[in-house]
Amino acid sequence: MRAKTVLPAVAMTAVSMVLTLAVVVMWLGTAVPWPVALVVGLGIDGGWLATLAYERRLAAQGDHNRAVTAVGWSFGILAAGVLVAHALTAEHSAGAWLAVSWLPIAAKALWLVHSLWERTALTPVALDAIRGIQQEARDEAAVARARLRAEAATEETRLAAVTEAGSRVARVQARTAQTLSSAWSTLETARAGEETGRALTSVTSRVTPGVTPRWELPVWGPTEPLTARSLEAVPALTDEALDVIVDEIRTSETPALSYREMAARFRAAGHAASEMRLRAAWKRVVA
Repeated sequence: MRAKTVLPAVAMTAVSMVLTLAVVVMWLGTAVPWPVALVVGLGIDGGWLATLAYERRLAAQGDHNRAVTAVGWSFGILAAGVLVAHALTAEHSAGAWLAVSWLPIAAKALWLVHSLWERTALTPVALDAIRGIQQEARDEAAVARARLRAEAATEETRLAAVTEAGSRVARVQARTAQTLSSAWSTLETARAGEETGRALTSVTSRVTPGVTPRWELPVWGPTEPLTARSLEAVPALTDEALDVIVDEIRTSETPALSYREMAARFRAAGHAASEMRLRAAWKRVVA
């Protein structure tokens, strides 16, 4: 993976250095001796290469120096400026020379991309761990989606079954209510009819002279007959008997019960007395 960024940067650097040297020798060779032009070209390329090497050394140490970076970009801009000046003053193929004048800047940009790649590069172990975590997250998401779909389908089936059962029950109840309503209407018609009512009265109850009992409709619903004992009036307790019962309940535990506890147990035992009489008996017993 490192070769994908470092090789283009190295190739672009070599091409830009050779091109800069050639342009400086050809351009300045007509005005000064060619050894001087060669020294100038090598100076530009050497400064460019020296700052690049120092930047790479700092990057390998995890450090960064803005001054070195600025010097490196200055050499790159100088080389590009030489190429642009040569292209503008060239009598032949000016467009071609101008087209390649961006190579020094492009080489610096490629080294910048490579440095950024190095800052964010991870080891194969870390990359494998990241891929494993991503795959695990995808698996969990797929399982969760499948579970939600299954639960939704189950709930839909259950609601459909409940709705269908409820509709059947409603239809049965409607038919039953209609049948009962019809039967009740028939009974009411029979009860309201004069001849039918007289016939039913003579059947259901013995006719006595001067009295014609009215035939009533049957009661629709559960009934509970009252016993004769429940209709009898409960005899009221005398004051003496009430005092005895209150004292027995109050002193049934140690310490003696309070009025509220005594009253609750008094009524739970089935005794009956008004609140006023019960309080009066309590005061007499406690006094």
